[in-house]
Amino acid sequence: MSTKLLICDDSNMARKQVARSLPDGWDVDVSFASDGIEGIEAIKAGKGDVLLLDLNMPKMDGYQVLETILKEDLPTLTIVISGDIQPEAHARVTGMGALDFIQKPVSKDTLTKVLSAYGVYNAEREPNIEQAAPIIAPEVATKHSTPASVESITTKPVVVATEIETLEEPIVEDKIEVKLSSDMRDCYQEIANVAMGRAGDLLARLLNVFVQLPIPNVNFIEVSEIRMALKDVEANDSTSGVCQGFISAGISGEALLILNDSSFKDVASLLNYQYDAEMGTELELLMDLANVLIGACLKGISEQLDVQFSQGHPEVLGQHRKISELIANNAKKWKKTLAIEISYSIENYPIKCDLLLLFTESSMLTLNKKLSYLLD
Repeated sequence: MSTKLLICDDSNMARKQVARSLPDGWDVDVSFASDGIEGIEAIKAGKGDVLLLDLNMPKMDGYQVLETILKEDLPTLTIVISGDIQPEAHARVTGMGALDFIQKPVSKDTLTKVLSAYGVYNAEREPNIEQAAPIIAPEVATKHSTPASVESITTKPVVVATEIETLEEPIVEDKIEVKLSSDMRDCYQEIANVAMGRAGDLLARLLNVFVQLPIPNVNFIEVSEIRMALKDVEANDSTSGVCQGFISAGISGEALLILNDSSFKDVASLLNYQYDAEMGTELELLMDLANVLIGACLKGISEQLDVQFSQGHPEVLGQHRKISELIANNAKKWKKTLAIEISYSIENYPIKCDLLLLFTESSMLTLNKKLSYLLD
């Protein structure tokens, strides 16, 4: 009798990756859900004897799904597969009834071992693999990295810039029109989700807190519209920001870290800094956060896409200014950009910082090629 398996993730790309990572020859009937509400409905319809669950989803996230399963005593065995690799996230989901936790991107070996460990899958009971009809597409190899440890943070020399030293937009012959389809947007969002989780884990360990991770916001927009993409940040009185350029073969862009000025004292307290605005404490904090979040996010992206980024020196965009003033000079350099916005917040603290990854328009030609195989 087939095992009823439900894969619940808001990313189509992630659902495909998980399906391709199922054990070969497993007699399984696979269903999909794109958010927690659909997932609960599918379980109630008998489609989820086993549930492979993402945490970061719209409408109803993975934590709320686990709460509902417990509250309504729904018949399913849950394994969480998530980019949020914080130790606290792992502890919370297992405390809510999940059998185990697997970090994204999932690998076939890891998933098979976990399913076998809990008796969900047993190779000896399955049909001969060579004779069994394939139930899923051939596996697409993905890199699987272990959680990064927190390295000691050293503040780099601060260079206060009056305008952003951006990487110039490379000339594109014949000027191929670049578009962002819904499927490709989903791919970028999932890649950013995994990278965001790596950075969030480092930040959580550094500050000894739980970092609340959002769904990354992906847009292909005019550079002049970046301010609109950060309208929630703009609503605050003042911000401070750091910019760092990056480049790889056929890919270039900038990473902007923007911190609400009201967050400085709390961040200083968590890092055991002696806060003194007059002694440059805020600049140190800003650079420390930039080193952690920008570096970890770019590393997470590079591992998934199998590229190597070279990073420029971080530069301070400005302090205690409106977000529109911090990013004003970008509009002079590029026309359009692939903008990925990640808003980090800290549980129980009024701390909020935004990480904005800006890729040049021509970079999307290379990025789209690297991601296109994931859509097959």
